[in-house]
Amino acid sequence: MATDAFITGIGQSEVGRGLERAPLLLTVDAVKEALADAGLGIDQVDGVSTYPGRAATYLAFSPVGADELIDTLGIRATWYAGGAEITSQLGAVVAAATAVSAGLARHVICFRTVYEAAAMKRPEEFPMRRPDRVEGHSQWTAPFNAMSAANWVAQYATRHMYHYGLTREQLAQVALTCSSNAARNPRALVDKPLTMDQYLESRMVSTPLCLYDCDRYTDASTVLIVSAADALDEVSSEPVRIAAMAGSVERHSWDQPELMASYATGADLWRNTDYTPQDVDTAQLYDGFSFLALTWLEALGFCELGEAGRYIEGGQRIALDGDLPLNTGGGQLGAGRLHGFGFAHESVVQLRGEGDERQVAGDPRVAVCTSGGGPLATALLLARD
Repeated sequence: MATDAFITGIGQSEVGRGLERAPLLLTVDAVKEALADAGLGIDQVDGVSTYPGRAATYLAFSPVGADELIDTLGIRATWYAGGAEITSQLGAVVAAATAVSAGLARHVICFRTVYEAAAMKRPEEFPMRRPDRVEGHSQWTAPFNAMSAANWVAQYATRHMYHYGLTREQLAQVALTCSSNAARNPRALVDKPLTMDQYLESRMVSTPLCLYDCDRYTDASTVLIVSAADALDEVSSEPVRIAAMAGSVERHSWDQPELMASYATGADLWRNTDYTPQDVDTAQLYDGFSFLALTWLEALGFCELGEAGRYIEGGQRIALDGDLPLNTGGGQLGAGRLHGFGFAHESVVQLRGEGDERQVAGDPRVAVCTSGGGPLATALLLARD
């Protein structure tokens, strides 16, 4: 879908592990930075969008809801949304872009706040619900001891190795690239590059995924302000257009689908725009687990199905100075688990030329960012016109 929507402000709170600052205050910090970036006042905001809303049974995963932020900041919202039953994290941005394109709002605060590292440190404040029975989607995985998304993704990675010859050395290039870029990002958790030896010698989590294939629990909030085209005269920043967006759901289950939802989403993205994969200057691809970034490379047409391992072999093509700079802020493997929103934030940083030591050379004008893996997927194509 093409839109008349623009990202006009970006903000991010402190990013850390085990932070003492409350998650609502981290959210407010990120909102203030985004408003200052856009040159807007809170009185000009009339919409809020988030994923997945406040998760009362698992506050570490999502401790702040849209209504809570509206009440805290005194926002007069003509439209707002927050829920988990969408195409994935960046689906909240899709919803906001749709709202401003339809005239339901002019400036929408989109946010994602996570507090998983702090909650592990203070479980008495953020208890996790432990059901006494297996039900819902987990009934198809838990009986087989597949309790974690690491297990669910690992089955796809194993299949890729069997059918297409993916190697661990090829898979490692995602983690190595992310750590190298994170070392250039002052807000990232990782501050030095990872070596191939460190990667190969690390403990396995769920074969073939090792410790460095898994993202890092993080405490942070990331905010994007999505504005209508006819409201751009109210902002002082350089707007970035949402040139296209797509999303899909594959049975809403990790159980036995042949391909992840990213493949249908990637194909749909290009149907909604005149841009092509060859126009993309940087790709910010969801890497909750390293293998997910490979599926997005194939899904978006940067390489053929089954070729992602060979496409990134050696790491030169996806390096900061390569043909397709990947996850320039460090991604979730290096910068921290910002749960999808960090990729849109970094895309805007790059398109505005504000990346400092991690800035893509030349004059980047088009970026793609994604979120989700397995049954859920969202892709945004961002352009600086």
